[in-house]
Amino acid sequence: MNRHNQEYKLKGKAALYRIIITIATLFTVCWYMPRDSRSAFQFDIGKPWRYGQIIATHDFPIYKSNEAIRKEQDSILQEYKPYFAINPATGQEQIERFKSDIGSQQPAVIPANYLAYVQKKLEHIYSCGVMNTHDFDQMHAEHVKAIRVFAQNEATETTMDKVFSHKTAYEYLIDTGEDSIHYDRNLLRKCDLNDYITANLTLDQTKSEESRKDLLASISYSSGMVISGQKIIDRGDIVDENTYDILLSLEKEYAKRHTSNMQSHIVLLGQLCYVGIIIVCMSLYFNLFRRDYLSNTRNLLFIASMPVIFTLITSFLVKHNLFNVYIIPFAMGPIFIRVFMDSRTAFGIHVATVLICAGMLKYPYEFIVTQTVAGMVAIYSLRELSQRSQLIRTAFYVTLVSLLTYASMELIHEKDFSRMEYIMYIYIFINGILLLFAYPVLFLCEKLFGFTSNVTLVELSNTNNELLRKLTELAPGTFQHSMQVANLATEVANKIGAKALLVRTGALYHDIGKMNNPVYFTENQNNFNPHSRLSYEQSAAIVINHVKEGLKLADKYNLPQIIKDFITTHHGRGKTKYFFISYKNQNPDTPVDESLFTYPGPNPFTLEQAILMMADSVEAASRSLNEYTEESISSLVDKIIDAQMAEGFFKDCPVTFHDIALAKEVFKEKLKTIYHTRISYPELKKKSEETAQKAQTGSTSK
Repeated sequence: MNRHNQEYKLKGKAALYRIIITIATLFTVCWYMPRDSRSAFQFDIGKPWRYGQIIATHDFPIYKSNEAIRKEQDSILQEYKPYFAINPATGQEQIERFKSDIGSQQPAVIPANYLAYVQKKLEHIYSCGVMNTHDFDQMHAEHVKAIRVFAQNEATETTMDKVFSHKTAYEYLIDTGEDSIHYDRNLLRKCDLNDYITANLTLDQTKSEESRKDLLASISYSSGMVISGQKIIDRGDIVDENTYDILLSLEKEYAKRHTSNMQSHIVLLGQLCYVGIIIVCMSLYFNLFRRDYLSNTRNLLFIASMPVIFTLITSFLVKHNLFNVYIIPFAMGPIFIRVFMDSRTAFGIHVATVLICAGMLKYPYEFIVTQTVAGMVAIYSLRELSQRSQLIRTAFYVTLVSLLTYASMELIHEKDFSRMEYIMYIYIFINGILLLFAYPVLFLCEKLFGFTSNVTLVELSNTNNELLRKLTELAPGTFQHSMQVANLATEVANKIGAKALLVRTGALYHDIGKMNNPVYFTENQNNFNPHSRLSYEQSAAIVINHVKEGLKLADKYNLPQIIKDFITTHHGRGKTKYFFISYKNQNPDTPVDESLFTYPGPNPFTLEQAILMMADSVEAASRSLNEYTEESISSLVDKIIDAQMAEGFFKDCPVTFHDIALAKEVFKEKLKTIYHTRISYPELKKKSEETAQKAQTGSTSK
């Protein structure tokens, strides 16, 4: 009863997690989807109008495009003249300070005639005006040609080429020009003229901004009017530039008249319904075909992360109008799901992601077709990822097919090469380059969600791996047994459609716990059996303990959980039958504590684990046969696997009777090949032996 209650609680907890993850996915996706007021129509210049006739229901202006307005603003701002206040006293103060400083110097730094020369130049500089460096640079950055200089209530215009900055004023002071014969430039430098240059022009921010606004206010933001009842466009008409502006103006007018918080809420409600329908469809798929994913929170989080991540990226690009969404490598999603899960789930999640993202785009049809085809190619070309080069090949195929698909869609609608959008092909090409980054991201997903990719399995199955090398040195018989089991299990996996690389890797590591006490296991013994000195209970404990020791080694060498599961399940909840039966035979009337002879388990819960259990038992038992004939091998395989089925070892895993029948056939054929009898070659006899044999043959014939 307690077991049933515990199972019920676990199922309830898993269901609660599913609900939380589903709701969180729904609201996260919808919250970040754009809800700005967008047209229900899709149109571009030079393309035919695909909808019905549109007639204006009210008067509205034809707004100029943003580009046209920006050009007019740039043009009119060329007449912009900011206001600067001039302080006449500043120049006079600096001139008097210069005269005082030079006159008080003993001996004189410069001749007397230099004083009048510099004074005249200072008067000219301050009469034209000196700006501080910041304002001077700003005026040039804004391409201001002239300014208005005012003192009290009078303003005069002056061009920027006549105004001085601190730097240009100093250069003017020391530049003698035509007077170089009479005035020495080096003497002027000794006067420290830089100290007498001070800005006397101050930008009046308020007046200048008012002047700018007055100029911009003169711009007309419309180029005409549409009268109520006027026909705008009809089905099949080509959208020209004027019609395009009218349609955009119609959108703006509609947004002005109907934009409200209520509308935003209605859009959000529509998005929730749209995304909710897609999520419900995916939930139905998992309930029908992949219930095992629903019971694993890690799998659910990984599956939910794909549409969430790609939707957030798409939403960001659409909202900020940064790049075209075709630059996003959507095919990366199905690649990840295919590597860690299966092809059908990868395609389903990819389609769901593409459909959600398409709801944010202006032209969803071409996007859906292109990305769906790209996802299918990615899944097909990457059925088994074992090398990095496969991702390069996949990226090439995806890019090529995406280019061809989009080009075919354009030709269908445009019917003209000259009207094709060639910039889109650059985006798709960049998409293919970004797809190459799937490998490092794949590694990140593997560590983040605790998955194990085929690339990792290939690395683990390398017999030069440190742990397998130790197994070879410490328990060579166990290593040979593991290799035989791996070969048998791989053949069965290929035959029944299981994950061959996974079961092979699991087989190589399933008995690593025997390294601690290798001599206690038959395959490592050499004319000495230490169990003869132990009781049956002690022997069983040592043999059973190799599972626990294997898990310790797996933790020490950071083996993935999926490999640890092979260590714990390859004996399941079975018994050490030799010691158990021997104990019962020796103590027929004594109650037996079966737990002393039972492996901790659990029983296999995946198809690959069931294959390993069968292969391990069959390979170990085959070594005890007295003779290797077709009948003995066939009988042994049937006996071993039928006994496992009778004991219920395969109740928790998705293995069918058909799978088991195929597995038996493979085991029988492989064992016949391994243990087939060979012809005995005759030995060369001596001549005397040949003569005696002939004489005996002759007498026998008589």
